[in-house]
Amino acid sequence: MKSFAFLFLVVICGMGGLGQKLKPKKRSNGEEINFRTKTKDVCTMSVSGDEEMKLRIECKSQGMSYWCEFTGKPSVCRAFRNNPKIYWNQIAVGLRKLPHACESTEVLKTTMCQKAPTEALMKQVAAGMEPEDPANQDKSFQKTSTSMRGAGKSSVKKTGKLPVLPLIKPTQHGQGSENEAEAMKLAREHCWESLHGFCSYIIGIFRG
Repeated sequence: MKSFAFLFLVVICGMGGLGQKLKPKKRSNGEEINFRTKTKDVCTMSVSGDEEMKLRIECKSQGMSYWCEFTGKPSVCRAFRNNPKIYWNQIAVGLRKLPHACESTEVLKTTMCQKAPTEALMKQVAAGMEPEDPANQDKSFQKTSTSMRGAGKSSVKKTGKLPVLPLIKPTQHGQGSENEAEAMKLAREHCWESLHGFCSYIIGIFRG
């Protein structure tokens, strides 16, 4: 009887240990992995969620930044449950081989979950691109304006003169047309037909 009780106790302890081994390891949300792409884009990968997880990738390239998001249920993969850290590291290694972390990456795959159901795959659901910080653009515009002003000052120093703008004299178009019409009328009344143009010119001079 005692031997049977001892054997039963051993079986119960063994089952308890097996249950501990199969229990999925906890993963800390918000964990970040930093990496660089093939073209040296600086990227950060962050994970959130429990059963359905969201992976967000943010990268900075030359004069711009871009991002993309993936969702999936990698927890249905047993290998992921045993060691999620290796799973995310494998994804980061795959992204390092790409020139762009968000282009041509509709689905993220790992070697440790190749035989897992399709719902375990992380699929891209959103992506975007943003220009560099507008404050930096304002600074670059200010630098350009300053350099242009400096170039203007240097040209003044070399020549010793300020640039002269051409003066445009206003024309009294309406008044001139009326005077010409009146001169032609008088020429028609008092001159021969062949001299209308000449008379109109002379009358226009005398009428100012």
